[in-house]
Amino acid sequence: MPNVIPALRRPRRARLIGGTGAALALLLAAPLRAESVPDPQPDSRINLRIEPKAEATPEPKRELRADPKPEPKVDPKPDSKSAPKLERPTADTVAVPADAPPAKKVSRELPPVVYARVSEDPLPSYTAQTFVDTMRAAERYQVYAEAGGWKTLPADFAPKPGDSHAAIPSLRHHLTLTGDLPADAPPSDRFDPPLVAAVKSFQARHGLPDAGIFGRLTLNALNVPADVRQRQLRASAQRLMGSSFGFGERYVTVNIPSATVEAVENGAVTRRYVAVVGSPDKQTPAVETRITDVNLNPTWTVPVSVIKNEIIPTMRKNPGYLAKNRIRILGPGGVEVDPNAIDWNTQKATNYTLRQDSGLDNSLGQVRIDMPNRHAIYMHDTPSKSLFAGSVRFHSHGCVRVGQVKEFAAWLLQGTEGPNGPGSAWGPIEIETAIAVGERRDVKLVKPTPVAFVYMTGYATSDGWVHFRDDIYGLDTPPAPAAATPPAPDVTTTGAITPRAAPAPRPAAPGVAPRPLPPTAQAAPIKPMPAKPAPVGAAAVPAPATALPAPPKPQARKAAPPARGPESEPVPMPPGFVGGRG
Repeated sequence: MPNVIPALRRPRRARLIGGTGAALALLLAAPLRAESVPDPQPDSRINLRIEPKAEATPEPKRELRADPKPEPKVDPKPDSKSAPKLERPTADTVAVPADAPPAKKVSRELPPVVYARVSEDPLPSYTAQTFVDTMRAAERYQVYAEAGGWKTLPADFAPKPGDSHAAIPSLRHHLTLTGDLPADAPPSDRFDPPLVAAVKSFQARHGLPDAGIFGRLTLNALNVPADVRQRQLRASAQRLMGSSFGFGERYVTVNIPSATVEAVENGAVTRRYVAVVGSPDKQTPAVETRITDVNLNPTWTVPVSVIKNEIIPTMRKNPGYLAKNRIRILGPGGVEVDPNAIDWNTQKATNYTLRQDSGLDNSLGQVRIDMPNRHAIYMHDTPSKSLFAGSVRFHSHGCVRVGQVKEFAAWLLQGTEGPNGPGSAWGPIEIETAIAVGERRDVKLVKPTPVAFVYMTGYATSDGWVHFRDDIYGLDTPPAPAAATPPAPDVTTTGAITPRAAPAPRPAAPGVAPRPLPPTAQAAPIKPMPAKPAPVGAAAVPAPATALPAPPKPQARKAAPPARGPESEPVPMPPGFVGGRG
C-alpha cells in the first residue's frame, strides 16, 4: 500500500531530530493519513503502532470502489488511464443511456379489428313486402329505360366540390330521376352542395362509401344503364317468388351481394354486421332455415372435398401441416391415427375423419352459429379478421363469417338461460368467460330464430328507396335455351368490382323481353322519399329524345368465374369452408 510506507519512515526521522522536530514532522505528515485517524497524540510511537492497523481495514473497501469519483485525488496517475475502463460497468455508466429514448416495448396484444362501414338504416332489406316493393321499383325503372335512361359519364369524370363540368347537367338529370336530387334544385353546371348531397345519397343506396367523393366505384355505378338496373330489380324479385320464410318478431337476414348480416327485431334492424360471404367459384347458396344453437369453442370437421382437393396435396409437400394446424385424424371409434401411417400419395385419407381442435387459430374461430340445412353451411367467427375491413368481401368457401360475432351471439341468446342458472343471461361477459375456459360448449336457443340467406342485387325498401349491389355471382343474366349459345351478361359488374378482361365481343343472344307496363303505371309518379321533395317520375320529367338519347347498349362480355388453382399448387386453407358440424 503506497500510503503506508511513508507513514513508517517519517516517525523514524522524528527520533533522529528529536523533541520539537518530531512534533513538527507529525503535523506535516498528518494530512497524508487517512481521514478516519483521530488527532495526533503526543507520543508518535503509539501512532506508529496504531496507524498500520487502522489503515489496513479501510483499504479493502477502497478496492470495492463504493465511491469511484474521489479516486483521482488519491492516486491520479493510474486513474487517468484506468478510470474510463473501470467506470463502464458501474452504475453511473449504465445510467448514461437512460437519457436516450427507451427501447420500444413489443406489445403482445392483438391489433384492433377494423370493420368496413355499413349502412345504419333501420329499415330491413328483406321483409314480407320486399317482393311487392321491388316489383314496383322495377316498373319505374322500366319507364326510365323506355324514356332513354341517362347519359354515360366520361371516364375521366371526377369533379370536386365547386368544380364546373359539361357532364354535370347529365349527372343532375340522373340523380333527379332516382330521387337523390330534389326536383326543385336549381340547374347548374357546378358540383354545388346540393349535388354533393345527392351523390352521397346515391352512394349510400349502392353500398359505397358515402363521402360525396367521386371515384372509380361511384363512376362505374352511375354508368350502369337503366335497363340493366331494371333487370336487376326484376331478377331479384323473381328469386323471392315462392318463398315461405316466416319472418316473425325476430329474424336474421343475410343479403349475399351486400355481404352483411341484419338482426331484425319488431320490424327494425337492431344491428347490421359486416360479413364475408362465398367467392364466385364457391358461392353461398340461398337458404331459409332456423338458428338453433350457438357453439362456443367449436371444433371443425374437414369436409371430404377439402381433404381430397387441398389436404392431401398439401401433406405431400408439407408432412407437418396437420400437426401445425392441430388437425387430428380419427379412425373408426374415434381412435386417433398417426399421419405418418397414411399413404398421402393415394386418396385413402378421405376414409378418415379430420378434425381441427378448438382454439384461436381454429378455422371457425371461437363462435359458430348452428343453422341446420341441406347445404351444411353456417355462420361463424374467423381468425382472419382483416377481411372485415374491405369493401369487397367475397372470400369464403360458402359459409358466412360474421364480424363482431360475439355480440351477434349475445343477441341470439336473449331469453336463453345463462351459465349461472335461472335468472342469469348470456351477455358479452358471460360469452367471453365461457370461451376462456377453453372447452367446447353448445348453447341451445330457447326459441329458434328464423334466418334467410337471399341474393338481391336490386331491392326496394318500404320507404320507396331503391338499392343496388353488384351481381357478383352473375345470376341476373337470363338463362339461355339448352341448344343455344349461352348469352353473356350485359354488365359483368355494376360498381364495386372492376370488370374482368374479356376476348373480342360477340353478339349477345336475345334476352327475355320485359313485360309491358299498363298506362296507369307509366304515368304514376315515383314514391316520395323521406325528408326530400317528391321525386319526379318519368311522366313529370320527360326526357326529350334530342336532349337525352338512349345510351348505347354496352358490348356483351362473357363472365367466367375465377379458376381454381391446380391440384399441385393448393391454396392454403382459409376459414369458412363448407363442412359439417365438428
